[in-house]
Amino acid sequence: MTVPGIDRPRLFGWMGANVPDAGEPLSVSLISGGRSNLTYLIETRERRVVLRRPPLGHVLPTAHDMRREWRVISALAATPVPVPEPVAFCADEEVIGAPFYLMGYVNGLAARTREQLGEPAPAETRRLAERLAEVLAAIHAVDYQQVGLGDFGRPDGYLARQLGRWCQQWDRSKTADLPEYDRLVTRLRACMPAHSASTLVHGDYRLDNTLVRLAPGPPEILAVVDWEMSTLGDPLADLGLTLTYWQDSGDEERAGIPVAGDVTLAPGFLNAAEFAAHYTKVSGRDISDLPFYVAFGNFKLAVIVEGIHARFRQGKTVGEGFENIGSAVPALIARAHRMLDQPVNP
Repeated sequence: MTVPGIDRPRLFGWMGANVPDAGEPLSVSLISGGRSNLTYLIETRERRVVLRRPPLGHVLPTAHDMRREWRVISALAATPVPVPEPVAFCADEEVIGAPFYLMGYVNGLAARTREQLGEPAPAETRRLAERLAEVLAAIHAVDYQQVGLGDFGRPDGYLARQLGRWCQQWDRSKTADLPEYDRLVTRLRACMPAHSASTLVHGDYRLDNTLVRLAPGPPEILAVVDWEMSTLGDPLADLGLTLTYWQDSGDEERAGIPVAGDVTLAPGFLNAAEFAAHYTKVSGRDISDLPFYVAFGNFKLAVIVEGIHARFRQGKTVGEGFENIGSAVPALIARAHRMLDQPVNP
């Protein structure tokens, strides 16, 4: 059976020559999920492995960098950060039409909704949320120089570069002028923290970018995946974006923004403030500037959603449910302004 993005004979031949210890490959299938890079399950006689490759068609030269993902999971394999086992990397685009890498299969759940979690006891759900904070702290605690990631990014000036990058993205994709967007950019630039820590950052950290085990035993995060946006930068930018995706009970505005599931509403799950407090407890980091970082996360997400809205209007979006996504953009911008209106803790 033909699988989009995979040349079975060439792939299986390459595996036989380069990763014979993985076992004879028998089948390959596309794994559901993965809204950017494509993810496949390969069954061999010995084990299961997973293949990651860029999306089909033209991509920007610096986007969907498979070597970058491969490098970070390889560097983290011997650290407390749980990642899939790195198996092999292929830079030869003649094999399947793009660079790709293989990693070990992790039998875990990428939970996006309450229904996917099932009905664990509230205490177990709370523990899962705590582990999410603890693993984020572990990522930020990695000595990136020691694990060979010293040149993985430019931490100095990270926030200013991020602001400039996402402003450029907005200019390329905006469907209308929004004065509140312009005012937000001005405010973000004016109150940007002068100094920040420098750590490894994931870039898109949330529960459905991890693979979890719910049973038997206590809930556990088995692996953090989707490292394509990782770099060296400000750890609180990671925390701020995670909280941007968060949905607290009673937040009807957030419930109407279709950018993440409702898994954080599961009984027992930490609310946003509790999650931030647990992160602070286990990381020891000062989060007094957190409102800025959550505002920045809302700004970034508004730009991403505007891009999706623009592609929908151009007829380039595949799937359903995008017809109303444009209304989320002013809502995210308004939420960012409200975060900046909060008094800064002394």
